[in-house]
Amino acid sequence: MSSLSTAEPLAVQSTATQPPGTEKQRLISLDVFRGITIAAMILVNDPGSWSTVYPPLLHAEWNGWTPTDLVFPFFLFIVGVAMEFSFASRRLASPGTSSHKSLMLHVLYRAAIIFALGLFLHLFPFYPWHRIRIMGVLQRIGVCYLFAAFISLKTGSKTRMAAAAVLRFGYWALMTLIPVPGFGAGRLDQDGNLAAYLDRAIMGGHLWKPTWDPEGLLSTLPAIATVLLGGFAGQWLRSSASKLGKVLGLLVAGAAGLALGELWGHWFPINKDLWTSSYVVFTAGFACVLLAVCYWLIEIRQWKRWAFPFVVFGKNAIAAFVFSVLLAKILLIWKMNADGKRISLWTYIYQHVFAPLANPRMSSLLFALTFVLVCWLAMLALYRRKIFFKV
Repeated sequence: MSSLSTAEPLAVQSTATQPPGTEKQRLISLDVFRGITIAAMILVNDPGSWSTVYPPLLHAEWNGWTPTDLVFPFFLFIVGVAMEFSFASRRLASPGTSSHKSLMLHVLYRAAIIFALGLFLHLFPFYPWHRIRIMGVLQRIGVCYLFAAFISLKTGSKTRMAAAAVLRFGYWALMTLIPVPGFGAGRLDQDGNLAAYLDRAIMGGHLWKPTWDPEGLLSTLPAIATVLLGGFAGQWLRSSASKLGKVLGLLVAGAAGLALGELWGHWFPINKDLWTSSYVVFTAGFACVLLAVCYWLIEIRQWKRWAFPFVVFGKNAIAAFVFSVLLAKILLIWKMNADGKRISLWTYIYQHVFAPLANPRMSSLLFALTFVLVCWLAMLALYRRKIFFKV
């Protein structure tokens, strides 16, 4: 995932060559929150066997949520927080109208690179152009960052609040009031909802599932609101409030988001695949609470040793995500003979190394934890050499 720091697109940057003051402006607690999120994402994406997974490490089947359903919105929320720090740093380094235009071009270029990286990961290694999935995790991040950044650069706080509200309430109205041909209005099942209908009509044959996509086009609108809400948290963390006041503010906002999300869920169910408006509010509230905890532990209490593994992930998030996807694909396409059958290297390792260790669910979890460790060791090697891949 993109860490959305102040580095140039696709730059390989050493802290030894960063502009003066850049590192001082970083929030270690934000790096830690980002690192926790990327570690959780790799963990839930890479079990030894999908048939034996502990329920909290799976997405909710449809309505409702599990801890796994918090991971992606946390990333988008973090994008919004980091965006505020990045823009402020760039404005400080180069004030003026020309700087504003340059920043707009930078946002456009960065979003394009993120989107292109997502397409590359879908295409690797066989490049099935005729059935490539157009949208996806990185693609949604790129699109949401683009629109949220333009809104933030072109408007004031009140207009941004209005935009976030319109995106959430407008999506609710669209999904519940507009009739879908062949299904009617207000359908929120997998095939009968408006978002799935539009995805089939516009991107048919290029979806995650034959008839719908959890990162589809219409459901990207409320996801933009997730980034904007993260931006408000970033503004609050950059304010002149005391450190303790910032923690309390995040906790209050978080509690309000959790309560309002649950309440809204009675009319518009919390649903990750539809990215419902209640899901936006609920997950943003959850993100505020966890960010507050990280901020209190690290920026106030100065308890940093425990956080080092997550800093390693958090400062190279884009590299960690890409590495994990490429490694998983290589292990899955690398075939070998075992017991007279052709199986993937992934399956061979799981069956011969991890399956004998414990019961099926624990064995699957041990595989996933080991996969996370391998990715972390790769990022540690980069961290020690002060190499950070930024988008």
